Amino acid sequence: MPNSLIQDMKDFIATLRSSIMAGICIGIAGFGYLMSKDIIGIVLFTFGLLAVVHYGFKLFTGTVGFCGGSKGLPVSEIPKVLLGNIIGTLLVALLSYNSAADLQGVAQGILESRLANGPLRCGLLAIGCGFIMTVSVKFAKYENKWYPLLYGVPIFIVCGFPHCIADAFYYLAVPVDFWAVHLIDILILYIAIVLGNTVGCNLVRIIKWDKEI
Repeated sequence: MPNSLIQDMKDFIATLRSSIMAGICIGIAGFGYLMSKDIIGIVLFTFGLLAVVHYGFKLFTGTVGFCGGSKGLPVSEIPKVLLGNIIGTLLVALLSYNSAADLQGVAQGILESRLANGPLRCGLLAIGCGFIMTVSVKFAKYENKWYPLLYGVPIFIVCGFPHCIADAFYYLAVPVDFWAVHLIDILILYIAIVLGNTVGCNLVRIIKWDKEI
């Protein structure tokens, strides 16, 4: 096997491992939020982003706004990060089925609300979340200022701005029979949210017409 192919496989595995861990962090944060969908749950959710940034795990909304720059991943790595994040949230979603609390019912309520709002509106709202995440990560990761993360997470939750990885956890925690009925609608909705987050994460670069932020 060529050395370049071996290195590519090692890089892929490293990216996948890091992104799965990021998904697990966000899934655990989402777990806490579903347990207490009030100000306590909102504050608890910040654990996920703090853990991701502290350990340097690869989170979609923490990398897509920096990809292609001197500090970021190559654009080709972003789909791998998204895949790993979803796998990580799936692992925690499966764990949620063991909880005595009705987490599936709460998660279904979130998904039903998203579906009622529609992919266009959710995609547009997701731009706000992407912007908040890139600004927060930039301050915490590159300037060692963590307050934007502590405030940024509650802001996007209170405003109802969808976060594609948090939503992945909520959707995967929903009962399978609901998915069977709404599969296509859920997939279209999720794609719209991913695209909205991507635009929001790159909003500063788009407006400034600058690859570096």
